[in-house]
Amino acid sequence: MDYRFLLTGIKNILFNPSRYWLTIDSENKPILIIRNSLLLPLTLLVSVAAIAGSFIFINTELSFAYSLLIGIRKLVVILITVYLASLILRETTYPLDLGRSFTVSYRLVVFSLVPFLLCQVLSSVFESLLFINILALYGLNIFWTGAEIMLKPPQHKKIPLLVSATVVFTAIYAATNIFMKMLTDRIFYSFFA
Repeated sequence: MDYRFLLTGIKNILFNPSRYWLTIDSENKPILIIRNSLLLPLTLLVSVAAIAGSFIFINTELSFAYSLLIGIRKLVVILITVYLASLILRETTYPLDLGRSFTVSYRLVVFSLVPFLLCQVLSSVFESLLFINILALYGLNIFWTGAEIMLKPPQHKKIPLLVSATVVFTAIYAATNIFMKMLTDRIFYSFFA
């Protein structure tokens, strides 16, 4: 894992997204590096924060196994959402005549999720800071900027692309979260309660 890529990636995508998207486009890093050096560390951080927040503040009456299942659920939900959203974005860009590249779609999804994942770290530890997730909407600006550089859509296709990507991500995240919540609750109450 490349910690330098993680830290500079977070800093640059948050504070200077337009210039960093040019760097991302020119470097053309493989999906494996982006996944291992950016997505997985942030997702693991969210998962650990969910375990800690659940165990310390929320589920004081339940065993540690429930908190562990919450952390695993967060990890799985985020990873499934990223891959499915990338696949659907790839298929969405094709009818809009913007190409059909999973690599470009994956980069757009992962880098635009950085604000969401950072907000999830805080709101998972401290449930009272749930309102901080509104800052994750900055990811829409990051997506918009990245789509302009990576896909170069004409003006009349920018809004449909942004809306479709937002709806797809939100729907996948909500559906996956509901399914995984039912699954982890069933596992906990069947084996640990």
